[in-house]
Order: sequence, then structure tokens, then C-alpha cells
Amino acid sequence: MARSAPQPARVRVGREVAGRSGKGVSVISGLPLDEAQLAELARRLKKLCGAGGGVREGAIEIQGEHRDRLVAELCKLGYPARRSGG
Repeated sequence: MARSAPQPARVRVGREVAGRSGKGVSVISGLPLDEAQLAELARRLKKLCGAGGGVREGAIEIQGEHRDRLVAELCKLGYPARRSGG
């Protein structure tokens, strides 16, 4: 069986409100990083957006609606980020 080339990471930036009393968060998933690297990137992105957040279950959560700003910054850093959701 021939193996295909590994797929590039699918970095998605979406918005979630479920379980947060109606408060929205921007969620970045699919980053090929370990926990320490995720925490460092989360710190940088929180500072960029002027918002709180953190790392939960391998995804970065930033409080508020910052999807466009986050996608632009992740692309600048070399991650193939795309906006997901509505």
C-alpha cells in the first residue's frame, strides 16, 4: 500500500459560546505544538488581543470575538490558519 504525504496541520479559528453563559470565546485548534509551546503562543495572542484566555484540551481559547485578528497573526507566524464557523 502506498502512503501519501502527511497532511499539513489544519489550524482553525472558530467561536464558541456553549457552556459560557453566553460569553463568546475565539478557539484556535489544530496547532501542531506541545503544551509549553501552546502556552507561549496563547500568551502572545492574548497580549495582541488585549484579552484573557488560556489553553484547554490542546486548543487555545481567547476571550471575545477576535477571529480575524487571530487568523492574520497566525498566518504571519507561518501557520496555515483559516476561519471556521459563521
